[in-house]
Amino acid sequence: MGAWKNMPAAGLCVVVVIAALFLLSMGLLFMTYGRYRRLSGMVSGELDRDNEFLRYTVNEFAAAYRQYGEGVNTPAIIANAIHAKMGALLLFERFLNNAVSLFVTLGLFGTFLGLSLSVSSLTELISYSNTSEWLSVLDSVGGGLMSALSGMGVAFYTSLVGVGCSIVLTLLRSIFSPQSEREKMETELELWLDHTVAPTLPTEGGSDDASLVRRMVAAIHGASDAMEKSLRQATAELSATLEGEKEQLAGFNKTVASFNEGVRDFSEFNYNLRGTVERMDVSIRDLVGAMRESRRSMERKDGQ
Repeated sequence: MGAWKNMPAAGLCVVVVIAALFLLSMGLLFMTYGRYRRLSGMVSGELDRDNEFLRYTVNEFAAAYRQYGEGVNTPAIIANAIHAKMGALLLFERFLNNAVSLFVTLGLFGTFLGLSLSVSSLTELISYSNTSEWLSVLDSVGGGLMSALSGMGVAFYTSLVGVGCSIVLTLLRSIFSPQSEREKMETELELWLDHTVAPTLPTEGGSDDASLVRRMVAAIHGASDAMEKSLRQATAELSATLEGEKEQLAGFNKTVASFNEGVRDFSEFNYNLRGTVERMDVSIRDLVGAMRESRRSMERKDGQ
């Protein structure tokens, strides 16, 4: 008891935190285990089945069974119901799975904290030994030794508390395992739904050929409606896009019209130019013919 009284406040805080988390883990362990065990008793018929989780699960199973018949995925429905209605218990399970390592980690934190306190006290003690007034500081040296031993106490006691809580919680989780009880409850619930609840439910999924054909026709109609809806949506989006680009199209048409006018004018110019070139060609030919005739006349005159 004296060791606890002489322990520094930091070490006591670490020990109190470990103890508080250990008590919280114990409460969550027994509460989660008891809740799963109670649900198992309800499913097996030992207790009254008036429970919100069971009502939700049965309603979801009934809706799926009416649509899919014996092909319903019962484990998936149960898992979805557990996540929807029992999320807190799943959170408690995850906390309990990590609580063991958390206690050890806090114990190691206390160990390093105590060692750091001891080192600081020993450093102060050594600094006293370097003074010339050694005899006058013997009382201070004794106090430094006590402080160093207190730091070592923090290191050992926090580690001891953390490891001890970890061992106790591990043993209790081995005996009262929430995960094993939940898996047992899921198995019993699946058997109850498939063997007890399912035969009492009507189903839209018949096993004869006529029922299968009707289901196929209904599926085809559903697919057709979905395709029609998609086409209508695409048409509406295309119309909106065309409305937005109408001004751009008008400008483009105007540019094309101007280009056509320019091409037409260029065609007329080309036609006129071609006529002018042909007339010049005829004139040049006439000129060349006249020059040849004049040269022949001159040659005849020179010959005479």
